Amino acid sequence: MPTMKPQGSATTFHVSNLDISLKYYTEILGFSERFRFGDYGGVEYGEIQIHLSGPAATNKKAVGQGSIYIFCDDVDAYHAEVQAKGAKIQAPPKNYDYGMRDFVIEDPDTNLIGFGQESAASVSR
Repeated sequence: MPTMKPQGSATTFHVSNLDISLKYYTEILGFSERFRFGDYGGVEYGEIQIHLSGPAATNKKAVGQGSIYIFCDDVDAYHAEVQAKGAKIQAPPKNYDYGMRDFVIEDPDTNLIGFGQESAASVSR
C-alpha cells in the first residue's frame, strides 16, 4: 500500500506569452493568479491549478499542445459566463454518449481546456 497521500496536481501549459496567458486565464476564465516566477506562473480555480510556462522558462515543450479536462458542477452557467467575456469556445455544452455534458475552449496558444459534468442520463442509469 502506498504511503504517499496526493494533495493536488497542476497541469503545465507551454505558452508563447506569459502576460497574455495570465490575463486570459484571470480576466476571461475567472482563475486567480497564484504565483509568478520569471517567465513561469500559476493560476488556480478552486482546487484546480494550471501552470503556464513562457518561452524563457527552462522546461521546454511545444507551445499549444496541452490539454486538461476539469470536472465541475454547472457547465452551462460557466459556459455562458466565459462566452460573454470572449472565451474561444469550440462548441457549446452538449450531452455525449460517454455520460458527460461538456464543452471545450482554447487558450491564446490553442491549449485545450474541457469543462464537464455528468449528464442527467448517466446519473439516472
